Amino acid sequence: MKDFCWKLAVAAGLILLTCALESSMQAQPAGQDTPSSNQFVPAAAPAQSHEAQMPASGEATVTAVKTFSGRIVKENGEIVLQDPVTKVSRKLSDRSKARKYLDQLVKITGKLDKDTNTIQIESIGPAS
Repeated sequence: MKDFCWKLAVAAGLILLTCALESSMQAQPAGQDTPSSNQFVPAAAPAQSHEAQMPASGEATVTAVKTFSGRIVKENGEIVLQDPVTKVSRKLSDRSKARKYLDQLVKITGKLDKDTNTIQIESIGPAS
């Protein structure tokens, strides 16, 4: 009976060891060595959420130059560009340029700062 219990314990240990090795091999891409204990191993990326997150150091928060269309309106005391379809409002970096287009449809060329939801205006004019 002792011999049987000993063999059962050894078999169970081997099964657990095999499962642990197999799962670690699946988690690690082929061709990569296991990091040594003194190497930095980054934590897993956080799950995406719909909340705004601070960008990582050096990550771009300003988009490339693009064209924005909409109506210049006054909203909460600020002059903003409002998309007539989505009703999304974006702040404007130079309100003095936009002021003369108040209540008009415009086309703005500029960069969007995602952190502040502000368009950095390069040019503004009436929509065609």
